[in-house]
Amino acid sequence: MANLPHPIQYQGSKRNLASDILRFLPNKIGRLVEPFSGTAAISIAAAARQVSQKFWINDLNLPLIKLLELIIEQPDKIAYLYTKIWNEQHGNSVEHYYKIRDEFNKTNDPFLFLYLLSRCVKGSVRYNSDGLFNQSPDKRRKGTRPEKMRQNIEGVSHLLKNKCLFTALDYKDVLAKVDNTDFVYMDPPYQGVCGNRDSRYCSGISFDEFVSAIEVLNRKAIKFAISYDGKRGNKIFGKKLPEYLGLKKIQIEVGRSSQATLLGKQEITVESLYLSPTLLRDCSPEIENYILGFPKQLTLL
Repeated sequence: MANLPHPIQYQGSKRNLASDILRFLPNKIGRLVEPFSGTAAISIAAAARQVSQKFWINDLNLPLIKLLELIIEQPDKIAYLYTKIWNEQHGNSVEHYYKIRDEFNKTNDPFLFLYLLSRCVKGSVRYNSDGLFNQSPDKRRKGTRPEKMRQNIEGVSHLLKNKCLFTALDYKDVLAKVDNTDFVYMDPPYQGVCGNRDSRYCSGISFDEFVSAIEVLNRKAIKFAISYDGKRGNKIFGKKLPEYLGLKKIQIEVGRSSQATLLGKQEITVESLYLSPTLLRDCSPEIENYILGFPKQLTLL
């Protein structure tokens, strides 16, 4: 599903894994809930496949959620203002970037955030200890061209307009409100990768609290999938979720990272997907057959 529209280039996005992840979702869902939505790559992919007509997009990063809402509900306005900001950078684009960054840090204006995300290094969101966005510009490029950005914005809006609830809540508040007609996809920050420094983007979540939240979902018979831990070469990211939760762990081979390729290394990146007991119990024949006859790049544990 590489041709799906994505206005925001975002490090850690599950855009490239969306096809593999969607294989394990039911064919039809009452509502797809993303408590850690990031750029909502799974919701976009699910909407394209018409898996659901209702979506709950949540992330603790409020400017990001406001930006997603603008992209989906007011595509013409955000595309016009992105074009205006982009066209103002021609004199000194690096200086322009820092000017926009300073203004964003004063206002948290989501219209400015789109330009920063388009232009910053590796599409990587970073905040300092004061909660200010401090990622540098990619000096090799000037960000997505306005015509391409408009095309992507309009594509996402076409898929999701008038179908979404947008919130910036703690994930536990979201999980408390789901029911067994929902499907929950979670992609929390790996434990140990993010600290507690910035609650707007990457607040570290307590492993024990997250496990407790999963136990509650199990008791409520909620169908869910979790992207949680992974590895690159011999380096492991994140702590494995406990076996007593009854989750099926599937390892998806992503391939060589861009950094490994640059350094001439053969390190393969693998990401884990955990499937809930209720999903496995009630899964459609298509999901069951896929699990039983999994392709080469998947490993079941």
